[in-house]
Parts: sequence; C-alpha cells; structure tokens
Amino acid sequence: MQVWTELAQVPVDFGPSVVTLGNFDGVHRGHAQVLRRMADDARTAGLCSVAVTFTPHPAQVHRPAIAPPLLTGDADRMALMAATGLDAVLLVTYTLDFARQSPEEFVHRYLVDGLHARTVVVGRDVRFGAGNSGDLATMVELGARLGFDVEVVEDVRAADQAHVADRTYAGDDPARRPALLRRWSSTWAREALAAGDLRMAAQVLGRVHRVRGTVVHGDARGRGLGYPTANLGPDLTGMVPVDGVYAGWLRRLRHTDGTPVAPGETDSVLPAAVSVGTNPTFDGAGRRVEAYVLDRTDLELYGEEVAVELVERVRGMERFDSVAALIAQMADDVERVRELLAREVPPRP
Repeated sequence: MQVWTELAQVPVDFGPSVVTLGNFDGVHRGHAQVLRRMADDARTAGLCSVAVTFTPHPAQVHRPAIAPPLLTGDADRMALMAATGLDAVLLVTYTLDFARQSPEEFVHRYLVDGLHARTVVVGRDVRFGAGNSGDLATMVELGARLGFDVEVVEDVRAADQAHVADRTYAGDDPARRPALLRRWSSTWAREALAAGDLRMAAQVLGRVHRVRGTVVHGDARGRGLGYPTANLGPDLTGMVPVDGVYAGWLRRLRHTDGTPVAPGETDSVLPAAVSVGTNPTFDGAGRRVEAYVLDRTDLELYGEEVAVELVERVRGMERFDSVAALIAQMADDVERVRELLAREVPPRP
C-alpha cells in the first residue's frame, strides 16, 4: 500500500479510483469490513482504492482539551489499513487552514483533481468542509456536478459479525447480549479500555489492543525487586488503559539501530506481566507502562521500539504497606499472568 502525506506525492496517472474518507482511529471491525469490501469491489471494477485520513485527529486541533485518546498511532493505523487490501492512503496533515476549506473546495481539490475519484464511499453521518458544513446531501450534489458516484455504507453492528465473536463475549452471557446490537466504533473500544475490559476491546478492534513506544531507562526499581521491566518512553502511541496489572506480550519491532526485527527472529515476541500506573507504593507521579518479560533478566531492550499487546487485566493498581508485601503480590501476579497466557494462542512472530 502506498502512503502519501501530501497531494503532490500522488502520481499524475493515479486512478480512476474509489475513495473513502474518515479518521479510522483503531481500524476496528467496522472500519476493516468497509475498507476490505471497498478494496475488493474496486479491484473487481479495475479501479484503485484509496482512503483519505488525517493526522493529527481533527478533535486534537479543534478541541485539544477534551479530545479523546487515540487508539492507534499513525504507524499502526497505516499497517492495519494496509492489511485491508487498500491500494493507497492519503494521510493529510490536519490544520486550521485545511479546516477552512469549503466542502466544494475540499472535494474538488482532493477527491476529484487529486485522486480522480469515480466513486466516493461514505457513511450517512459524513461531515466535511469548514465547520463540518458538508453532509451526505452535499456530497451527492457535488458528485452529480463534478462527475463521481456516491456510495453509502451502513453502520456495521456486532450482530452482523456475530460469527466472529467469542461466545463468552456475548453469546453465553445474557448481560452482554444487548451489546450485539451496538455498532462497532472507536468510542466503544475506548470505553472498554477505560474500564480495563481488554477482552471486549479485542472484540471491537478485531485484535488484541497494543501500545507502542521506545524502551527507555527508568528508575531501575523493578530490577532491584527481582522483576526488571522494559519502560515505554514518552513517544508511546496507542490508548493506555486504566491503571492495573495486565497479562500480555512484548513484541520487539525495531533494534536500536532502527532495523526491523525480522519475523521469527529469536525473542521477537515474549510473554509479559505489564504494569500500568504511577507506582503508588513508591509515591510515583507520572503514569507509565512497563513490562516484565516472564523469567527473563538477561534482556537489554533499551533504545528498541516495542509494542506491548494487552490480553487481560489481572488486577487494579494498589498501594502496599511494605516492599515485602509488594514483592509477594508481584510473584502472585506473575503466576496469574503465566496461567492466563498458557491458555492463549501465542501471537505470530
């Protein structure tokens, strides 16, 4: 999949194309189904498939104080979109100047002149142009005038894909069965992560949720307690769930020299107990994500880019009266994580 960050990078002979637009935060099950179907239909018709999306998220520009946390950073978002079969993504830098374009200016410049759209795929709630003044009726009118068709896609609900859902997620639990009527959404995934329900988040996303960052030096307290941890630095991307201890996997992505970790490389995916929080026993301040790789004290991961893939919350974050009590709890946490991960299918390297 080609990724362009400005219109000037789009080849002059690109297209004709089928285009969709959206934020696609998390590239959840609903996003993925729509993008896969669009890519398949475009390929059958002999057209190119391309998505227009934005960085940063528009909410971070217009209302940064209340913007929701992003489920995925750009690198993971592009990889997930590529997996749907798209030919290209135009990743537009979202600024206040960009947002001032009228609906017609945006459509004419980006969709018609830039991407040579023959069909534009949108949801019924599509909004675009200055002040979100463009809607579905606007897009249909512009299509009739500028020479492209508009295809409307309906919301994808959990019930539409019930065959892919873990039965413990809804089928065997009457309290959760109404969730099948809800549409897959980034909001739903965020709610699940904020509640520490990683199983629900995985169902909405269609995969285990992960955060991604560079391993940095911490205070070395974990090593002193017998559980050395890989601390993710301030470049971390992906929504950090509610504080607690989690069972998960540490996936090494890039070595310190920037070269990718090869699939199947030794120690590329490792079982881990993950702590999210402020280390209240030691009066910690900032939240951090740190992963202890089970039974390994020999790893030197500083400077490597890693992903921490979170499977299930083991417990909430607690303050202990003594270091001895903390160490005893950590030993118990590790055993619970080991038991949980033994029942999981290990992720592919």
